[in-house]
Amino acid sequence: MSDYKGVAVCCEVKGDKLMPIAVEGLGIGRKLANTLGQELSAVLVGSGIGSLAQSAIAYGADKVYVVDDPLLKDYQADACVNVMVKVVNQVKPQVIIMGQTDSGRDLAPRLAFRLGTAVTMDCVDLAIDPDSKRLLQTKPVYGGNAQAIFTTETDPQMVTIRTKAFTALEPDTSRKGEIINIAAGLDSSAIRTKILNRVVEEVAGIKIEDAQVVVAGGRGIGSAEGFKQLEELAKTLKGAVGASRPPCDNGWVPDTIQIGLTGKIIAPELYIAVAVSGSSQHMSGCSGSKTIIAINKDREANIFRQARFGVVGDWKKVLPAFTKKIKELIAS
Repeated sequence: MSDYKGVAVCCEVKGDKLMPIAVEGLGIGRKLANTLGQELSAVLVGSGIGSLAQSAIAYGADKVYVVDDPLLKDYQADACVNVMVKVVNQVKPQVIIMGQTDSGRDLAPRLAFRLGTAVTMDCVDLAIDPDSKRLLQTKPVYGGNAQAIFTTETDPQMVTIRTKAFTALEPDTSRKGEIINIAAGLDSSAIRTKILNRVVEEVAGIKIEDAQVVVAGGRGIGSAEGFKQLEELAKTLKGAVGASRPPCDNGWVPDTIQIGLTGKIIAPELYIAVAVSGSSQHMSGCSGSKTIIAINKDREANIFRQARFGVVGDWKKVLPAFTKKIKELIAS
């Protein structure tokens, strides 16, 4: 019988709060732990993060392992992988959940290699097999055209989860849990990289990853000027503007709002695709959207296969009328 038991969620922190992907991980982690009849643990790694332990408990954790060290203030692979190996060897969780974030995508494969196990990246669903009690790991394959279910035979079973693919639990501040501090035991000489400068991306309005509504434009928009009409609709709906790869490559919009395999992966409540053909690479970045509305003059465009609602027509005629109607409905 395996010595590994329970579910652990590696919780990323931003400022003085748990990141949304962390509480989403705790939400699915709680469900898996309940199915297994085992404990859910949260792992907090950073500097000055001890106060967030109670927050992790409120979101479903039974135990919180805190590694607080000044050397962990910024994410650096050398430091984090050594710390996580130490934590996992002490906690021995059967399942480890991490976020499909910049740091998660870097850390998870390194950690899996050090632990001698496998990791399934970018999962959109997780469940426990009723017979084997192994983790069923669902992720998009073939550029998002299909989904496959994987299992791993080694412990711990590691996954990263896609942002907004899972629902966070409502916090319960009355929950009680155990907080365990673990010494990092780091030597600064073992950290081979240094952060010399940090540039914070300036975003006007809502970040595309956090927006509940995204209005995206494709090659058919034709110019940077055309995106101003998309901005008007996004502003009306209190959302953000996104783009497929061609508008970014052509310099019409910044690369930071590109959606797709080589851009941002988002899952808003509403995704409005304007003059977007709907290539598999692009759809991989937005297929998690709750509702997709497509506007395209090509009735054979792939986007209509994914959209719940579609309008076949010239966006230059459709979008102004659509925006006007939205404003009327909001005003009423």
